[in-house]
Amino acid sequence: MTTDTSPLTPLDVRIRLAALWTATMVLVAFVDIFGFYRPDYREQIEAGRVFVFDIGQPFMLGIIMYVTIPTLMIALSVLLPHRSNRLTNLIVAPLFALTIVGAAIGEWGYYVLASGVELAFLVIIVTLSAKWAMPKRN
Repeated sequence: MTTDTSPLTPLDVRIRLAALWTATMVLVAFVDIFGFYRPDYREQIEAGRVFVFDIGQPFMLGIIMYVTIPTLMIALSVLLPHRSNRLTNLIVAPLFALTIVGAAIGEWGYYVLASGVELAFLVIIVTLSAKWAMPKRN
């Protein structure tokens, strides 16, 4: 019988990826929620328009499709087989990072800070995925 005396046992890459996507999703949600405290954002909503988009079914569908990406990645990081899991994370994380950078341009400080943390999480996701070796078969 072997006993692990270390205080922390290394987590499986899948669990780390899911945790990072979860943290990313939480920040995305909170940034959006905190936006409702901004008078300029509330004025846009009252006018039925956010940035250049009319608030309607297409806009709402687009928003839900956008937040579905990190939400799905939480589950996919745990459920997909190694090869497709690694590839999916290597593709989706950089693409999602581009949207975060684009959305942060000209935004308030809280938004930029959260976006920076989201980007850091996504860089870690890409790094973990790139280094993730194929499991050895017995």
